[in-house]
Amino acid sequence: MTSQEFYDARTTQWQRIRGKLRSEFGDGVFRSWLKPMTLSEIDGESVTIAVPTRFMRDRVNALYGDRLRALWSAEDVGSVNVIVCSGVSSQPVVNGRNRTADADCATGGQGHGPVNGRPSNGANGTNGTNGHQLGRPGGPVPSDDRPDGVEAPVAADEWITSIGAPLDQRLTFDNFVVGKPNQFAHAACQRIADASSVAFNPLFLYGPVGMGKTHLMHAIAWHIRQRDPQRRVLYISAETFMYQFIRAVRFRDTMAFKEQFRSVDVLMVDDVQFICGRESTQEEFFHTFNALVDQNRQIVISADKSPSDLEGLEERLRSRLGWGLVADLHPTDYELRLSILEAKAEQLNLDLPKSVKEFLAHRISSNVRELEGALNRLVAHSELVGRELTIEATQELLRDVLRANDRRVTIDDIQRRVAEHYNIRLADMSSPRRARAVARPRQIAMYLAKQLTTRSLPEIGRKFGGRDHTTVMHAVRKVDELQSADRVMQEDIELLRRMLGG
Repeated sequence: MTSQEFYDARTTQWQRIRGKLRSEFGDGVFRSWLKPMTLSEIDGESVTIAVPTRFMRDRVNALYGDRLRALWSAEDVGSVNVIVCSGVSSQPVVNGRNRTADADCATGGQGHGPVNGRPSNGANGTNGTNGHQLGRPGGPVPSDDRPDGVEAPVAADEWITSIGAPLDQRLTFDNFVVGKPNQFAHAACQRIADASSVAFNPLFLYGPVGMGKTHLMHAIAWHIRQRDPQRRVLYISAETFMYQFIRAVRFRDTMAFKEQFRSVDVLMVDDVQFICGRESTQEEFFHTFNALVDQNRQIVISADKSPSDLEGLEERLRSRLGWGLVADLHPTDYELRLSILEAKAEQLNLDLPKSVKEFLAHRISSNVRELEGALNRLVAHSELVGRELTIEATQELLRDVLRANDRRVTIDDIQRRVAEHYNIRLADMSSPRRARAVARPRQIAMYLAKQLTTRSLPEIGRKFGGRDHTTVMHAVRKVDELQSADRVMQEDIELLRRMLGG
């Protein structure tokens, strides 16, 4: 039998067996325990099944081993020894070694298994010279789009591929523009990507929308895949984590959920603020966090605020999120925005006049995504219409974006800026504390919110801890009075107004 014929015959048998297992045990059990199984190799009367983890190996062997053996015996009309192994490749290759030296194996059914968790026949971890290792003839499975030099993980678990968020091939360290506002966060991410273990765990990244948190997390994942393809890296959003947990509870399969999330080498969770106020999800995340840290597995987390400022977060989880390294990405300054525009224009092979780049860097200061979006619009217009990109043309094409940036000052921006200026915690803006050192900056922030935004008094009150609109009216009147009598306060408010662009 040729290699192709052998491959086709065995994979056809395996697909029939998987179909029978699914129909017998149901979709819930199949997805959690049986779907991750991979046909690894067949040697005479032995069949090796690969699973991602030792825990899954033990459970499959104990609960489904007899049935696996019976189904294989029916296919081959004879006695078949089914061996379930963890630590073997889930993407076997033709005529290549598939079972790794540290594979943990156990027999299913009543056959004779390997000795001391090792293959019982042959050398170098194979089952003898006549053993067949299954894989599609003609080379490895094609990889999806990824940066140059980044290979697909050799033993990437199927469930990681299915639930992990897709990685953007553009978001690498090479394409990340470093400046003062993000220099520290970039250095921390680069250290994690370069080393197998670091002194700080977890790494907590925080900053406003569009500052580069997601870019850095994708860059870490790409770099680790390139440096060490066998490390299991899972990048997900906090919303996905919550959904997977709720689904596991619904199908009464939380053990599979726990084992899966605690078997990765690097766990990256984006926008963790979305689990705030979700008590059950926070509790499971807390235990997952502890289990990974105890095993010296790396955790990277991002949010829009620092751990101390996240509302609705349990204190024990807040403490753990802050015990590693907390790195913030500040809003971009003019120099960094100009550097980003120059790098992006070079990538797009766009000859953008310096005056236009400087104009955009000055006028669009909200976030990097909006800055890049404006540049993409200019590129499209230039290519489709052929019009020269001047400052006048830029103003006309980006009229809506520029107008939005001119008037876009949010209450969150005001609270953050006032808290920094008066050296108080951002959480004090919505706290019930009435000490003068806190109450006066809070009143100033309310005053600026009334002056610089279009929000109503009740809306402003809600942003300051659910206060009544009369409290906001009192704050506005009080600050007006104090400005006329206190020159220092008048200068402070004028400085804050300029800093906020109002």
